[in-house]
Amino acid sequence: MTTAHDRTDVHTPLVAGLLLAAGGGRRLGGRPKALLTHRGRPLVEYAVGVLRAAGCEVVHVVLGASAEAVRERAELPGCVLVDNPEWAEGMGSSLRAGLVSLAADPRGVDAALVLLVDQPGIGAEAVARVRAAYVARDSLAAASYDGQRGHPVLFGAGHWAGIAELAVGDRGARDYLAAHRDAITPVDCSDVAEPYDIDTEEDLAHLE
Repeated sequence: MTTAHDRTDVHTPLVAGLLLAAGGGRRLGGRPKALLTHRGRPLVEYAVGVLRAAGCEVVHVVLGASAEAVRERAELPGCVLVDNPEWAEGMGSSLRAGLVSLAADPRGVDAALVLLVDQPGIGAEAVARVRAAYVARDSLAAASYDGQRGHPVLFGAGHWAGIAELAVGDRGARDYLAAHRDAITPVDCSDVAEPYDIDTEEDLAHLE
């Protein structure tokens, strides 16, 4: 089993994918977003594939609404599945659960690359760009779309405790990032991705 200590000689940083897929789809009639169909498979499978294609060998997936159904219907081999019983509180609880899981991963994770399950317009190229912004365990980076910060975001492990402390409700890491704005490396992804959300019935037109 490889740990962070074991890797000090080769110094190969481990940037893990963290997929937040717990939402209940309240504005979609209570359909869990993870199980919406995109390109013939559940959306959660597509998002995991994006993270893997971008170079994330380690992927943790936070489940909430209909977690049991997601486990049954989605094929997520090799992923660490994290149940968040407090998913209804908002994205903050899922982010906290994911960071706790990453911190406990025996492989020694140096940074979390956070992607949301309901943004299928963000593909592997954009995710790989943000992943490449990792420099050290105090790195902070975020995709930028026409000058506006979006996902994915990269959190070096040195920031996890501070992020978790401020991650409440639906704000996720927003307050922490606002307080550390000058430390964030923006990564322009406007030319390779579209950061729309699948939130409403009208948004379902984006799914293929």
